[in-house]
Amino acid sequence: MRSTTTITIALAAALGATACKKDEGSGDKGKPTTTTTSTTTTTTTSPPTANRPSQGKLPTMPELQLPEDAQRAQKVELGHALFFDKRLSVDGSRSCYSCHMNENGTGGKDPLAIGAGDKPLTRHAPTLWNVAWLKGAFYWDGRSPTLEAQAKAAWAGGNMGVGEDKLDAKVAEIAKIAGYKKLFEAAFPGQKPSPDLVTQAISEYERTLLCKDTAYDKFAAGDKAALTDQQQKGLDVFLGKGMCATCHTPPFFSAAMNVDGGVYFNVGVGTAGKPEDQVDIGRMKVTNAATDWAAFKPPSLRNIAKSAPYFHDGSAATLDDALKVMTTGGIANKNLTALMADRKLTDAEHADLAAFLGALDCEGTLEEPTLP
Repeated sequence: MRSTTTITIALAAALGATACKKDEGSGDKGKPTTTTTSTTTTTTTSPPTANRPSQGKLPTMPELQLPEDAQRAQKVELGHALFFDKRLSVDGSRSCYSCHMNENGTGGKDPLAIGAGDKPLTRHAPTLWNVAWLKGAFYWDGRSPTLEAQAKAAWAGGNMGVGEDKLDAKVAEIAKIAGYKKLFEAAFPGQKPSPDLVTQAISEYERTLLCKDTAYDKFAAGDKAALTDQQQKGLDVFLGKGMCATCHTPPFFSAAMNVDGGVYFNVGVGTAGKPEDQVDIGRMKVTNAATDWAAFKPPSLRNIAKSAPYFHDGSAATLDDALKVMTTGGIANKNLTALMADRKLTDAEHADLAAFLGALDCEGTLEEPTLP
């Protein structure tokens, strides 16, 4: 078995904000894996100006690269309908959208997701923006290697409750609807509707959910009026004293995005006051490596101001609550990452940081289609 994982964050290092420390958070199924994150797909950060990293050159979003597919538009149209259709669930009560609604920033409104039959699930529903850039790191613990696998797991599992052995029957039921017959034929000419085609279509729709025109993106592209003075000060805290960029690296604002297999950190969330056998062990469920105990993928912070509650267990009701945990050293436990520390932010710096996070609001919304 390999030693603990070294996480190197190129952006933060360039800013002088991150010392290279050992962390225990990444791995493929069955073993921890050394993962080096970088921003090679984006612009390089220039030296800070007058000790203000916000005034240097900032990373911008890369173009999304997808393979050529003559039927992509038709697959997206089909997937869009399926994403919103509660008839896809076991009892007609839930759709994909039920856990990823606009008013919650495309995340969940409940601390823990609610599945079919109003059954509480074990983790909070994350936002969907920019999932197209995730590589083999779906769910909080990265257990699904592809977006299609994640969609199928949610459909068959507790979220929509159909069951793996009943997916074919559910597809046959949906495919009998006249409007869906046309959509399937247009998206997958000559192919019989199947669970794999359903998840392909849903995934193609989800890959269209891009957030890359926030106030931060405009500022990074050169529009210096896009951020207020307070937000620029907050960006200085984010990239500097707060060391937020270590785990939430721009431009994705997650070190796990655009990195094969993702990265995972234990910041202590979900461990306080619990016996070890009652703690959600996170990535360790996938790797069975003790070094991954209670480690989770850092989510993207895009749309964070709109997507309360926070963390994998929904335990932070407000953004202020979440910031207090993350800027004061996390929650002590046996596997807390060495990257966590009390940053000793002043009240003004805390307010500036919160203001900057509001500059990551995504302008787009998920449009509800007319269903077949």
